[in-house]
Amino acid sequence: MFATEEYALPILRPLAAAAKARGQEVGWIVPDAVAAQLAPGERRVTSLKAAKAMQPEAVYCAANWVSPRLPGIKVQVFHGFNAEKREPGRGHFAIRGFFDLYVTQGPATTEPFEALAKEHRYFAVRETGWPKLDPLFIQPPPPRDPAIPERDGRPVVMYASTFSHRLSAAPAMVEPLRTMIARGDRRWLLTLHPKCSDELFAAYRGLEAENARFFTSDKLIELERAADVLVCDTSSVIHEFAVMNKPVVTIANRVPHPFMLDVPAPDDVDAAIDRALSHPPELMAAIRAHADHIHPSHDGHASERVLDAVAAYQRGSFGKLARKPLNLIRRYKASRDLPALLPDGA
Repeated sequence: MFATEEYALPILRPLAAAAKARGQEVGWIVPDAVAAQLAPGERRVTSLKAAKAMQPEAVYCAANWVSPRLPGIKVQVFHGFNAEKREPGRGHFAIRGFFDLYVTQGPATTEPFEALAKEHRYFAVRETGWPKLDPLFIQPPPPRDPAIPERDGRPVVMYASTFSHRLSAAPAMVEPLRTMIARGDRRWLLTLHPKCSDELFAAYRGLEAENARFFTSDKLIELERAADVLVCDTSSVIHEFAVMNKPVVTIANRVPHPFMLDVPAPDDVDAAIDRALSHPPELMAAIRAHADHIHPSHDGHASERVLDAVAAYQRGSFGKLARKPLNLIRRYKASRDLPALLPDGA
């Protein structure tokens, strides 16, 4: 499991659990900051020698790069849905020449990546669903996280934000949130992207009260499961939440869509939450259509399908592929950055 950021852990953990259930050995290649978040039993691989000794079938990546020096099939699992933070062709659909297999979330990603696969010819694509969302749909559902308050009849509102300064509403939302929290008619679950500033984290922790709790992003899936409505700006969390057919209020979203209740400013959020909680039929229909487009599978078994896709790749089921491009500059950068993840020798 190749994870350069903390937010990759909930993406890759369901996949690691599925691999272990099949009797496969799992190791984690992570920087020190992420290693501090590994659970007991999650083995960190700290050298290239140790990585090669494992003889891995695949390296599963929730990052946009991976070192070609690592053995095994390089599998792009994705770090999020396409939140349209950038112009088309930058970010989500950029092809960087590192990966052998892209396991896509739904038609919204499958169709463009299949077109790119035909163009470039050196990688394969298989629609599997996204491992991160397995805990949202697996049956029976996991037990409620004891850190999240039990329901008491009030609506539960989740607040999340991107870290991008030009797109984030988090600084401007501090005081409106304080006012809404003090009113006491809703429960609030607050979180921020792990790359947000220390000052912003301090401000949001300062909002904690009887009606509001702050959580780090490793609880994101649990928060999404517990909330009735999400308030956000421009983030892939919006799409994760909508997949559960639950409404989202967005603040000045970069590319608003019919499934969002988009408002221009923080002062408009309060009324929009009330409208979201009323579940207008046209809004809910738009949410369902969007969910079907980005992640139609709701069975909680995306991780197993990812493993099956790797097995199919090993069998040659995708046919003969072209050689990956040399990518000398990107290879150099990957080699330069790898020691941060393998401190005992890259």
